[in-house]
Amino acid sequence: MTTTTKRVGLATCSVLPDLDADDRPILPALAARGVTAEPVVWDDPDVDWSSYDLVVVRSTYDYSPRRDEFIEWARSVPNLANAADVIAWNTDKTYLQTLDEAGVPVIPTIWLDPERHLGKRAIHTRMPAFGDFVVKPVVSAGAKDTGRYQPVSAESRALAIEHAKALLDDGRAVMIQPYVTSVDTAGETCLVFVDGEVQHAVRKNALLTGPSRPTAGLYRKEQMEPVEPTAAQVDVARRAIAVAHDRLGVTKPFLYARVDLVTGEDGTPTVIELELTEPSLWLKHAGDAGTAERLADAIVARLG
Repeated sequence: MTTTTKRVGLATCSVLPDLDADDRPILPALAARGVTAEPVVWDDPDVDWSSYDLVVVRSTYDYSPRRDEFIEWARSVPNLANAADVIAWNTDKTYLQTLDEAGVPVIPTIWLDPERHLGKRAIHTRMPAFGDFVVKPVVSAGAKDTGRYQPVSAESRALAIEHAKALLDDGRAVMIQPYVTSVDTAGETCLVFVDGEVQHAVRKNALLTGPSRPTAGLYRKEQMEPVEPTAAQVDVARRAIAVAHDRLGVTKPFLYARVDLVTGEDGTPTVIELELTEPSLWLKHAGDAGTAERLADAIVARLG
C-alpha cells in the first residue's frame, strides 16, 4: 500500500523565504505528525499552489503596499487558511467600524477618504484639538507609516497634516485616533487564539514616540514578554472574533487569530487590532502553552 504524505505550504515573503524565526517551530511540529510542510513565497509565479493540501498564511509581511495583488493571490489558492474572504475583510482596518457597531470597545476613529481630495485646512479641522493622536494608513502592517503627534505643538500638528496629506495624495485612506496613554505604561496585551481557543498572551511595548519616520525592514521591532490575560480581556477578544465570524458568515473557528488590546481611559479592554491575516503568534513567548503543537494539530485536522 502506498501512503501519500499530506503537504502544507506556509506562505511567506521573499524577504523571509525560510519564514520569520517565530514561525519556524511549526515545521518540526508538523513533521512530527507526518505532514510535509515547507515555506513558500506567496508572490513566486512558479509555485503550483494546487499541489498543496493546505496553504497557511504566515510571514507575508510585505503585502500592504500591494494589497489588491495579495487578495487576488489569496482568491487563487484552492485551500487557504484563513480563507481569502477573511483576508480581504481583515486587511482593511475599516473592519473596526464593524466591531464598533456591534458594541465591541474600539478606539474612536476619524476616517479620511482619499477620494474626497481633502486639502491641508480640511485635514487640520478633522484632527483632535486636545491630547496626543495617531495618524496611520487604513491598510498597513507592523506600525509602518504611523506617527504620534501633539496638537498643542504647532510644529507637531503641521507634521501630522503633512503625514496625512502625503498618504491621501498617494491614494491611501487614513485613520486618526487619540493616543491611548496607558500604552506608555502597560503596553498592549495581545491574545493568541488557535482554533477558537486562547493559547497565550504577550505584553508589547509602546512603539510610537513621535512622527512617522522610515522603518528599516518589514516592521518596527517590538519588545514583548509573556503575560496572563484578565477575564475581561479574554471576553472582549472573544467578542471581537465572534463579530468577525458573524460578519463573514464563517461557522468554523479561524485557524488562528490575534486580538491586540489596550486599556481605555475607563479601564475597559479596548481592541486596537483584530489580526486574522498574518499575525505573529509569538510562539517563542508561548512558554508551556504548547501553541505550536496545537496549531499543528489544528492544521492536521483541516487536512482530513
